[in-house]
Amino acid sequence: MSFHIQPVLKTFTLVLIVIIFSCKKTPPPTSPVTPPVGGGNTGADTIIKPGTDPATANTIGFFLDDWQPKTFTAPAYDEAAIAASATNTVTVDATDIITKIPLSEFGHNAVWWMGPVAGDTRFIEPITNLHPHIIRFPGGSASDAYFWNAEQGVNPAGAPTMFTKDDGTKEPAGFSYGKTNYNWQCNLDNYYAMLLQTNNKGIITINYGFARYGTGTNPVADAAHLAADWVRYDNGRTKLWEIGNENYGNWEWGYRIDVAANKDGQPEFLTGALYAQHFKVFVDSMQKAATAIGSKIYIGAVTAEAPSPESWQTNTRKTWNAGMMPGIDNKADFFVVHNYFTPYNTNANADIILSSALSVPQTMMQYVTQTLQSYSAGIKPIAMDEWNMFSSGSKQQVSNTSGVFGLLIMGEVLKNKYGMSARWDLLNGWSNGDDHGLFSNGDEPGGIAKWSPRPSFYYLYYLQKMLGDRLVSTTVAGSGNVKAYASTYTSGQVNVTLLNTSSTAQTVEVKMKNFYSGNRFYWYSLEGSNDNGEFSRKVLVNGNGPAGDAGGPVTYAALKARSAVTTGGIKVTVPAFGAVMIAVDKK
Repeated sequence: MSFHIQPVLKTFTLVLIVIIFSCKKTPPPTSPVTPPVGGGNTGADTIIKPGTDPATANTIGFFLDDWQPKTFTAPAYDEAAIAASATNTVTVDATDIITKIPLSEFGHNAVWWMGPVAGDTRFIEPITNLHPHIIRFPGGSASDAYFWNAEQGVNPAGAPTMFTKDDGTKEPAGFSYGKTNYNWQCNLDNYYAMLLQTNNKGIITINYGFARYGTGTNPVADAAHLAADWVRYDNGRTKLWEIGNENYGNWEWGYRIDVAANKDGQPEFLTGALYAQHFKVFVDSMQKAATAIGSKIYIGAVTAEAPSPESWQTNTRKTWNAGMMPGIDNKADFFVVHNYFTPYNTNANADIILSSALSVPQTMMQYVTQTLQSYSAGIKPIAMDEWNMFSSGSKQQVSNTSGVFGLLIMGEVLKNKYGMSARWDLLNGWSNGDDHGLFSNGDEPGGIAKWSPRPSFYYLYYLQKMLGDRLVSTTVAGSGNVKAYASTYTSGQVNVTLLNTSSTAQTVEVKMKNFYSGNRFYWYSLEGSNDNGEFSRKVLVNGNGPAGDAGGPVTYAALKARSAVTTGGIKVTVPAFGAVMIAVDKK
């Protein structure tokens, strides 16, 4: 009997297996289930909608060539309590990709007057930690009076001793020099050494002004030859170059020249069309130099970032793009814009400052691209390589609110697909708090040492520390004071940066679409202290502040994150005029 029972049992078992599997329902591949929205794990049967990298925007272009995937490494952490409830909800769609994130978005401006920085650990350590990727040199307006290969006080042939101002009066030229030996200046080789020590690259602003105020028989050729010589000396270290700085402005060297001293028949006042004519000469000389040394370089053109209806604007400024854009004959590799966002030299409050950061980047991008189209010029990458605020009178520029402002600028620059941005600048002077410097110059109240980071440094440091490599979409429900930017890592995790533009703390719950949340999330919380109202000179990171009257925690690079499990939801409190930067584990 046992010999015959065995096959029967096998057959019965097989029938049961077939019945069981035929009863299991699975959605067809063509009908994916929308993932539930929530802070914890999604259901096991959920099908996640795949993400697809969009085509590279023309306004980003080659700036994505050195894009790098990022792998998230969970930080050391202290267990922390989450918010009990939330009045705001931020929903992140982890596969709705806006753009890959260019490394060039995190740039800063170095200046020739900051002193020798190579080998100075007070500077090298924080800049290495911050890792801007791109550091501009030698300055803004000063670039148009900079002779890169000259010894201190030794002017090249054709350089005048007096400079013609916009009102026609004269003053000493005030040039600066790449081979200076002054101990309060950063010479060119020191700049290059600093880039090497901090693992950053540069963008160089060429002296265009010399093509205007030069007194040689062919000042344009003289200036272009000087630029080409710099390309040869650079020898492939720098890929990004731009011709001049804000040359449409009546504050720039070369805006107005002494026609009696000029020998090639240039007009007294610069125009966009004349700049375009000269720009092509520079490009020809510089690109030939780059080819000769086997280097690939990209050259940018000065661009007006907005219409100029104000009565005080000069005709040069009003007509700049109309002459420059068609006249340049598509020779620019990218277009350069600058913006200081807030009304000029006004004592603006935090609301005005932060609102400008949210609105101006989009308005500016729309204006530049539409203007290029209207003049039948090709849309190329857009680089905002100078940005900050004009607000003054209440220490706005050195404040915690300046850090929130900087985060908003970065979020909007990414969202609006700029190819590059660079904050102005690394070092200035105290001027009662009207100081754009990311670091203290050592001249402010409270005995703050030179190269002590200001609050903006900490906001930008933790942004990059937590940011992924692809920007994805977010939606916000609740208070209009909560702003959110999100990114994903190639390794699978999600980052969310939450900002609070109000004077009252906001509770926020983060929910996910198209993402399986892991067991844990991590965050850093940044906020001002109780000094100076809306414009605290201090920043607290997870409750840790500076030892002195300004700045942030010295131990910022070693501070532990806060962390909690995701089973209770991803809920945090975003401080007043502060930010919380979150990373969420994948399942």
